[in-house]
Amino acid sequence: MKVAILVHSDPKAGEEALGRVFNALAVAHDLDQRGSEVRILFLGTGTRWIAALADPDHPVHGLFELVKCQVEGVSRACAAVFGATDEVEASPFAFVDDNPIPGVGGLPSVAHLLSEGFSVLTY
Repeated sequence: MKVAILVHSDPKAGEEALGRVFNALAVAHDLDQRGSEVRILFLGTGTRWIAALADPDHPVHGLFELVKCQVEGVSRACAAVFGATDEVEASPFAFVDDNPIPGVGGLPSVAHLLSEGFSVLTY
């Protein structure tokens, strides 16, 4: 099975957002453990999670460490729009911008993921 997990939740949005990122990463871990091909992408305000999850004191940091090798990248355009560019540049993660948007860079292409046979989950 091929699954792309898109994280849109905002770490500034409280417990509900924390629940979303926790579940996104838990599903990624479950799928990976069962032999599925998993790609995690951070988009929208979800680009802010990169800095938050890197903090060893964050409650989801340990789970993030288990699945960070599945992180395909972070939306370049979204990081620019939502103020996360510097944090992503300081991280080991790449920008993904294969869906160019004039004026802001690009986003990950969901159309490309679907054409490659990925199921897409959004958190």
